[in-house]
Amino acid sequence: MKRSVGHILTTHTGSLPRPTALAELLRRVDRGELATENEAFRVQVRRAVADVVRKQVDAGVSVVNDGEASKIGYSTYVKERLDGFGGDDVGFESMPPDFQAFADYMQQLAADLTFRMPACVGPVSYRSREGVRDDIANLQAALEGVDVEDAFMSAASPGVISVFLVNRHYPGHVAYLYALADAMKHKYDEIHSAGLVLQLDCPDLAMTRHMLGDQRLEDFRARIELHVEALNHATRDIPADAMRMHLCWGNYEAPHCHDVPPHDIIDIVLRARPAAISFEGSNPRHAHEWKVFGDIDLPDGKVLIPGVLDSTTNYVEHPELVAERIVRYAKLVGRENVIAGTDCGFATFADRLPVNPAITWAKLQAMVEGANLASQELW
Repeated sequence: MKRSVGHILTTHTGSLPRPTALAELLRRVDRGELATENEAFRVQVRRAVADVVRKQVDAGVSVVNDGEASKIGYSTYVKERLDGFGGDDVGFESMPPDFQAFADYMQQLAADLTFRMPACVGPVSYRSREGVRDDIANLQAALEGVDVEDAFMSAASPGVISVFLVNRHYPGHVAYLYALADAMKHKYDEIHSAGLVLQLDCPDLAMTRHMLGDQRLEDFRARIELHVEALNHATRDIPADAMRMHLCWGNYEAPHCHDVPPHDIIDIVLRARPAAISFEGSNPRHAHEWKVFGDIDLPDGKVLIPGVLDSTTNYVEHPELVAERIVRYAKLVGRENVIAGTDCGFATFADRLPVNPAITWAKLQAMVEGANLASQELW
């Protein structure tokens, strides 16, 4: 994984807008009406990856990916790659506190989420590596002849899968979590073997505090300690500096009054093996939390990828604001330990785009311009 040497690198969290035609095919795949082996689907994905890489390059982004073009959502897509899932939609185990406090708004927000969440109803195993190999081949083909500094590919963490696809088969959470870790290890290893940076999506380490109801902080910390141990188990054969992870409180515009503060979890998050940590750093609920990195010593080898763009608003951040945010982190942990990023994905679910696609690219360009300003100040 490249670091910011001589200038601030720029990247994003993973998901980017899919073409309308591909989004419709992804909905059909999600409903079980279309196989991912369908040639029309594969052609659409291939074209979308080539297009999204070109758009990232045109915006000036230095660390790019495939936009998660082949996935309906960043976590539930695994039901097409893993065996052991079925039945009707189960949904979440409990009602998040924000849903209770702001019921009308949150129900309206949830109505837009149409992806399927079946349960685990049998032994979990990795069905085939062909899906991830197709993803890798599409990205590698799109990277030919383009000027980027690095490339990454995202994958759902065992912990976040356990949140969205609940257990109805294993005797307990630990057994389910480690079954997922052992299954997903195949995908993680494939991405690393292809020479791509592996990004692990880990909102389970933050978001689930407010999704699991009135859970004591001690109980939540014990839960995410277990999730980090499972993640480390699944990535044991991949060097730490070949991985990054994304920490998230939920990529949706809502009150977020019950989000766990980072200072309550950062010590556990830093025990995860991935060298770089991507996290929310610009939205109205979390923009002030850069201060936590002034209270701790960043372990050697760790890199921060703070969100300098809000992924839920159609405001285009001013490059000077972006530069200000980058410099703030660089002065705390060192300029070489900061990569500019986004709070979360711009299309976490393929058929739900809170930010207009044209504005997404304008925001990414503003990030690049801001990173250039920050680099001029820091070097």
